[in-house]
Amino acid sequence: MTTPGDPTFLAAQRADLLRFMTGAVRPDGFGWLDEEGRVDTSHPVELWITCRMTHVAALGALADEPPAEGGPDREALLALAAHGVRALAAGALRDAVHGGWFAAVEDGVPTVTAKQAYGHAFVVLAASSAVAAGIEGADALLADALAVSLGRFWDEAEGLSVEEWDASWTTLDTYRGVNANMHTVEAYLAAGDVTGDREWHARAARIAGRVAEWARANDWRIPEHFDATWTPLLEHNRSEPAHPFRPYGATVGHGLEWARLMLSVDASLGTDALRAPAAALYERAVADGWDADGAPGFVYTTDWRGAPVVRERMHWVLAEAVNAAEALCQVTGDTRYAEDARGWWAYADARLIDHDRGSWHHELDTANLPAGTVWPGKPDVYHAYQAALLPELPIAPSFATALRDVGRRH
Repeated sequence: MTTPGDPTFLAAQRADLLRFMTGAVRPDGFGWLDEEGRVDTSHPVELWITCRMTHVAALGALADEPPAEGGPDREALLALAAHGVRALAAGALRDAVHGGWFAAVEDGVPTVTAKQAYGHAFVVLAASSAVAAGIEGADALLADALAVSLGRFWDEAEGLSVEEWDASWTTLDTYRGVNANMHTVEAYLAAGDVTGDREWHARAARIAGRVAEWARANDWRIPEHFDATWTPLLEHNRSEPAHPFRPYGATVGHGLEWARLMLSVDASLGTDALRAPAAALYERAVADGWDADGAPGFVYTTDWRGAPVVRERMHWVLAEAVNAAEALCQVTGDTRYAEDARGWWAYADARLIDHDRGSWHHELDTANLPAGTVWPGKPDVYHAYQAALLPELPIAPSFATALRDVGRRH
């Protein structure tokens, strides 16, 4: 008998998530999975999913744990990661004419030609994890991805990433966003680890410092949307509050995710400069988001006073809550964070984890029943796998290098 969140439980979760993801393989990368773990062909092959699945396959290979029944062993995971690297290096997602990566392709043809910072950050992350796992071609992919990121998205004067270009890198969108910058932090931390170039860590720290400043000035609710001068657009998407990537208001899960990433930034630089902001973001997100409407679970978004706006429960928010709690427990030694994590793992076990078909329900309605208003199906396993992995590792700039450095456990 296992307890939700204990080592045996987490190992079983990791193995089952890796089993579930094997159904995502498509010729152009990895596809969007449905509730059963089959590719949902109504969705194209998307850059962010292909990168996330490549990253998770590399992590699974580095962990080298016993597979679930019918799940991939280390060699199979290495093959999955290699498939992702090949797709990113020379497949249809790669723009062979202008450089960079398209956001989505279908049957080898680009369907979304925009060059988005969000997806490009995940190329850097996937390539970094693949380098750590020793995947052939990953070093060249990472060098290419970093050159594009630095040359096209990094704004040295601001210490932030811009958002989106057209296919030919001619027109830069005036929108600026924190979500893409958050994943750029994650990517730059990983890149700094595997390349040994600490400038990537320093860039990640610059981004995190700006976000901490904005959050501090806004009662620790992070402004997500900005114009070209980095002026907050607090009313952005008020008419589309449940947008999957740019929702209106404060995104509870991002407060939690930033808390974890800020502690990783500290680990990369050997400081504790972001510990207090990380704790404040965590406290605000928990106070605003958990059990906010009389039912368990984290609401998706709130307004700027903390009142729930979109009340659906997203799996990734819970995953980032346990990640942030685990990270804060490690760096502070305060056991109340561990108590929080235990409670949230119990909730995940009861509500989010699909014990019959595998993986996690990506969205629950306000009655905590499976739904698909914002996130139909079970597109990827990135958030859930990392949540099940973090308690096994010391706080480090990246999951992949932490796994590499502690060595295989089996």
